Amino acid sequence: MPRIIDVVDHVNVMDDELVYREPQGGSGDFRMGSQVIVQESQAAVFVRGGQVLDALGPGTHTLSTANLPLLSGLIGLATGGRTPFTADLYFVNLKDLPQVGWGTNPPIVLETPGKGVGVVLLITHGVIDIGIEDPVRFVKQYGVGKPITRLGDIRDRIQSMLLSDIATLISSSGAASIMDANRLLSDLEGAALARLNEQFAQIGMRIKAFEAKPFTAKDVSTEELRNYVDFETYERIRRLEVADHAASNEGMGGGLAGAGVGLGVGQQIGSALNPDAAALQQQQQMMMMQMMQQMMQNQGGGGQPAAPAAPTGEAAAPQTAEEIRAYLDQLDAKLMNGEVSEKIYEKLYEKWETRLKELEG
Repeated sequence: MPRIIDVVDHVNVMDDELVYREPQGGSGDFRMGSQVIVQESQAAVFVRGGQVLDALGPGTHTLSTANLPLLSGLIGLATGGRTPFTADLYFVNLKDLPQVGWGTNPPIVLETPGKGVGVVLLITHGVIDIGIEDPVRFVKQYGVGKPITRLGDIRDRIQSMLLSDIATLISSSGAASIMDANRLLSDLEGAALARLNEQFAQIGMRIKAFEAKPFTAKDVSTEELRNYVDFETYERIRRLEVADHAASNEGMGGGLAGAGVGLGVGQQIGSALNPDAAALQQQQQMMMMQMMQQMMQNQGGGGQPAAPAAPTGEAAAPQTAEEIRAYLDQLDAKLMNGEVSEKIYEKLYEKWETRLKELEG
């Protein structure tokens, strides 16, 4: 004869516990008249045959057809029936789980048309307070068939959803710089938190608080960048890197890059996501060819090569000490905005700082 569970509760709740099944070994035998004691910040959910049925809130409940209408209808018990029935009982922890860590792994790809290489990888980390809002929905997705469900069991799922939602919000907001993304991040810590919860409500959870450090740019090699962007963008970035190397070399290659060829390639990459990029690229290619012809004529006639222009968008290279100091200030701002990578920033800063010392020498 099966052992009837007359009184059942669950009081020893672990800090990271979400759902706990009674009994732990599997289904239990209950009857109308059995008592289920539900603690504060708990819910008790009955499951039979894998189907999530009735839920009970805090308090002491004597099981009846009144508080188990779905279950009693399924097993066909008459009012006041004492016939034993088999079911799973899941206690759901409704307390907030505070200070749950999260981070951008993988980083979030932010498109920055016309700036730098056209993309920047955003990284940050922070904490959230999260909890179960809809116990029936949560048990359906993560509790059924398991003796216990803990935070670690679904941490990857929470992380994936959070990053996906943040990336979608940034993309739809039109953010085109790290500063834009950080303004949105600040908004998410306040009134806009409800926008994140639209997705989390689908799994029966809710983010109660959201904190994050400001976004910074992840500095990666071109090969590593292949893991985060589409093939076309990667190929354009790779060509920009070739142009950057040419700008660092002496002779024809460096002179041409300094005259603007490297900048033209950079603009093409920056416009990779622009619907009118094709027409813009054709114009740039014509300008590049004219620059190359002019440079070849200058060198062939014994003239002095043109002074290398700063490959960051200026029309001409800085000449005086005052112009170089202003240029270095602009370079700092471009790094902060994610318009240039740390690698390019360090190379250019060292070059023009050395030139400044020579002038002031």
